[in-house]
Amino acid sequence: MTTTYNCTSEDQRALGLEHAQRAISEQKCVVFPTDTVYGIAADAFSPQAVTMLLVSKGRGRSMPPPVLIPRINALDGLATDVSADARKLAEAFWPGGLTLILHAQPSLDWDLGDTKGTVALRMPADEVAQELLTLTGPLAVSSANRTGHAAAQTAAEAREQLAESVEVYLEGGFRPLEGTEGVPSTIVDATGPLLRVVRNGAVSLQQLREHVPAVLGLGEIPMAEEPAEEPADDADVTEASTDETPVTEAPVAEAAPVQTPVTDASTDEPSRQEPRP
Repeated sequence: MTTTYNCTSEDQRALGLEHAQRAISEQKCVVFPTDTVYGIAADAFSPQAVTMLLVSKGRGRSMPPPVLIPRINALDGLATDVSADARKLAEAFWPGGLTLILHAQPSLDWDLGDTKGTVALRMPADEVAQELLTLTGPLAVSSANRTGHAAAQTAAEAREQLAESVEVYLEGGFRPLEGTEGVPSTIVDATGPLLRVVRNGAVSLQQLREHVPAVLGLGEIPMAEEPAEEPADDADVTEASTDETPVTEAPVAEAAPVQTPVTDASTDEPSRQEPRP
């Protein structure tokens, strides 16, 4: 039975987190607040649970969800070939509104969809999200809404769209603040030699370049790739879009080598331009 818990109450929060942990272990979906928008989550290592998440949102395998992690040291357990520049951004902006697309560890037994061997990772700066992730481990998470609709900024808004497809709703109030629009995470593709922004969001390009000056902005190409006889602005560059606003879906938004063909959230993505939480 679907249940909503008011996580602004200490007692309700404890009950809600316990129920959410149990639901995740039973391969069901839960909704919880993040520092960007509300997310719908499932066990990242359960193909059945991930499929349920995608069905709940009304999306297919071509738009795989990103994965939220509780600690930065989980990065190397889930991704491989992490460059020094990607690590600099993770250390600077995690927890926070930055999603990194990386090469997935080939040994991992998971199926997030048509990821092309990549995974989008983020560590959210939200107490409720952090507590849940600490209990469950990495979660496949996408913005808590039906694809094509506005990303939910409260659990109540999420329930209007997702209804009984979710076992537990953790209500933590508006994300971000009431009266403001939901801002998806910024998505950076870190699978190539140069880091590229594939969805603009909570972390600005200027902020990224303070740590990694060579980061390419959305739609930018390196000088060496510019056509010899044509101006750079004539280059065939497709800007990532969002279906609610980031995916993974992305993105979530949002064409760069990402987990899906060209749609970080907002939840932000090339081909899966959906607000990623």
